[in-house]
Amino acid sequence: MSKAIVENKFQFPNQKGHYVGKVRDVYNINDEYLVMVVSDRISAFDVVLPKGVPFKGQVLNQIAEKFLDATSDIVPNWKIATPDPMVTVGHFCEPFKVEMVIRGYLTGHAWREYKSGKRSLCGVALPDGMVENQKFDTPILTPTTKADVGHDEDISREEILAQGLVSEEDYVALEKYTLELFQRGTEMAAEKGLILVDTKYEFGKKEGKIYLIDEIHTPDSSRYFYTEGYQERIDKGEQQKQLSKEFVRQWLIENGFQGKDGQAIPEMTSEYIESVSDRYIELFEQITGDKFEKANADDVMSRIEKNVNDYLASM
Repeated sequence: MSKAIVENKFQFPNQKGHYVGKVRDVYNINDEYLVMVVSDRISAFDVVLPKGVPFKGQVLNQIAEKFLDATSDIVPNWKIATPDPMVTVGHFCEPFKVEMVIRGYLTGHAWREYKSGKRSLCGVALPDGMVENQKFDTPILTPTTKADVGHDEDISREEILAQGLVSEEDYVALEKYTLELFQRGTEMAAEKGLILVDTKYEFGKKEGKIYLIDEIHTPDSSRYFYTEGYQERIDKGEQQKQLSKEFVRQWLIENGFQGKDGQAIPEMTSEYIESVSDRYIELFEQITGDKFEKANADDVMSRIEKNVNDYLASM
């Protein structure tokens, strides 16, 4: 099994900063460009697990690349190039302080809120009598704050505008882009026998222009169901067959871990890690319809450094 990339501390020309996220390492190049290295780290319950998953970074980066390219007619996006299978280089944008979450189905966090008795989510009224994983008549927007530390929090359109997090003009544009991106993602998923259940989009601004930033429609940021058998499972009250990293969360729960104080992360054996890697590759092929080609992993760090340096030198 190839070595997973869990840490990187590159020094690129004109580098002004290095931000380490749960999965991504982002390098600021002279406040003009970002170099995003998608590591093989894996997180669940807001915790980065101790071992990485080989090829996971490549899977996420290449899914995002495909969907950024497929939606660039809807809204400009930050991507300029992918000089390495695990790297995207793009525009440095000032991020909006909200994430645009859109839900086509009552599942996950929305279902948990609904089940507890709430009939409003982020200011959106929800009808009585719905069941888990039921489709909404029309997709609903349930934005969250973008927290630097801790958990993101649900927030309504009215609160966003009242707090001045986004101007009304910009927010109207973000809503429009979110609905159109979700529609495109829904259509592309349907072609693969999948349902795009919910997802999130992040946007930023550069020189007064709105850009779509970060990843889109990956199994880390989105939830997919299989179309086949969806209605039968609803009718029988059964769980849906999912295409997301939910299988990792379920394994953790079964082994006594949900990110709570005092809980120990279960041992990730080499066999288990290999099975997760295989599952991510399966996700890639299902979502994109493309065959996954494993990049040469003999010396990934040197490969990334050379590919990024060569690209930056050519800009």
